[in-house]
Amino acid sequence: MKERKKVLYISQEIAPYLPDTPMSLMGRDLPQSTQEKGYEVRTFMPKYGSINERRNQLHEVIRLSGMNVSIDDADHPLIIKVATLQPSRMQVYFIDNDDYFQFSPDKTLEIDSSPEDNDERIMFYTRGVIETVRKLRWAPAIIHCMGWTSALVPLYLRKMFADDPTFAETKIVYAVRPEAFEGTLDPRFLEKMEMSQFDKADMTAIADGPVDFVALNKLAIDYSDAVVASTADADPQLIEYAQAQGKPVLKFNPDEAQFLEDYAEFYAQLLG
Repeated sequence: MKERKKVLYISQEIAPYLPDTPMSLMGRDLPQSTQEKGYEVRTFMPKYGSINERRNQLHEVIRLSGMNVSIDDADHPLIIKVATLQPSRMQVYFIDNDDYFQFSPDKTLEIDSSPEDNDERIMFYTRGVIETVRKLRWAPAIIHCMGWTSALVPLYLRKMFADDPTFAETKIVYAVRPEAFEGTLDPRFLEKMEMSQFDKADMTAIADGPVDFVALNKLAIDYSDAVVASTADADPQLIEYAQAQGKPVLKFNPDEAQFLEDYAEFYAQLLG
C-alpha cells in the first residue's frame, strides 16, 4: 500500500477553538480538505488562554511535554496539548506555556493584549512546533505556515534544523495574509535571535530593523519554497517579493471551493 504524504499546518487561529474569522475558518477548512484528498494531516496552533480546555476536550500529552525552550537566556517549559477536531477526527496540537499564553478574562488573544512579548512568543511557538514534530518522528512532505505567528518556521527549519532528517525532504509553503500586527517587534528581537545561534547574514530581511509586519513576512518568504496569496487583499508587495525570487506563487481564487482544489494541485506540483 502506498504511503500517504504528510502535510503539517502551522496555524495562528483555528475554528472552533477560536471565534469564526477568515483566518480561523481557513485554519480549519484547508487541513480538513487536504485530509479528504488522501493526505495524512496534522495541525498546530498556540494554546491561547481564551481557549476553553474542558469544552474543547484538550488534554496534555505528557510524553511530548517537558523540555525547556531557551529564549534570551531564560528557560520556558514547553507544554503540548491535543484535541480531535470533529467530524474529520483530525488531530490538533496546541503549544502552551504560562509565560506566553495565559487566561484573558476579555477573551483577547495574547498576540493583541501583550504585543510587547510577541517576538519571544513566536520564537517559542516556532521552536515548540518543530521539537514536537521531531518527537513524533513524523516527517512532513509539506509544511504550510498560516499567519505571521508562524513566520519564523522557514528560517528555523532551513538553518537551525538544516541537518535534521525529519525535514530533509520537506517543502515549505508560506501563506501571505492581511492580518497584521501594528508597529514593530521588540527592538532586541535581532539580538535575541542571534543568542539562538542565528547570524545576521541569515536574517537580511530584518537586519536593518525595526522589524515590522512586512519585514517579518519577507524573512519567511526568503526561506520558503512556495508562497500563497491567501486572500484577495494579501499585500501585493509581498507577492511581488516572492515572485522576484522565483518562488512558485498560488494566486487567490475567490471561488472558495475551487481554491481548496487549487491548493491540492499546488501541493502536487511542489512534490513533483
